[in-house]
Amino acid sequence: MIPLLQLLSIASCALICYQDFKERTVFWFLFPILGISIGIMHYLYVETPLFIIYITINFLLTSLILLLLYLYTKLIRKVVFLNHSFGLGDLLFFYAIGFGFPTITFVVIFSTSVLFSLLVYLGIKKSLKQNTVPLAGLMGLFLICVFAISFFKSTPSLYLN
Repeated sequence: MIPLLQLLSIASCALICYQDFKERTVFWFLFPILGISIGIMHYLYVETPLFIIYITINFLLTSLILLLLYLYTKLIRKVVFLNHSFGLGDLLFFYAIGFGFPTITFVVIFSTSVLFSLLVYLGIKKSLKQNTVPLAGLMGLFLICVFAISFFKSTPSLYLN
């Protein structure tokens, strides 16, 4: 069952990546599919009380990050937050991956995927038609790499506590 869920997660991330790069809009139903598929994998690896604690902490961390981004956008930059400075797809992607990992793993994957997105965007921004960052797409690409690497037996589990 786990390999099937991994393939579903990879397919969801691939579609998110493709749509975000191509159209800068992503079908909304891909985010629940991603969240549910990685959430089930997470649930199968940890005990129920830990699963609930992990996703609660992940959602609180994500909400805090989004609150700080919102405040920065409104108070410092004085521009509209949603769909101007930050896309709804990016917000949904942040919450979707909150279901998928224990908190330590979530923090590492979240922060490294944002760093990966920044570095890739800086490398390709001249070739992009729009002047916006396809954040959900780049983070989806990063997650595809993480899941692909996790297929190897010698790789540590993403769900170790």
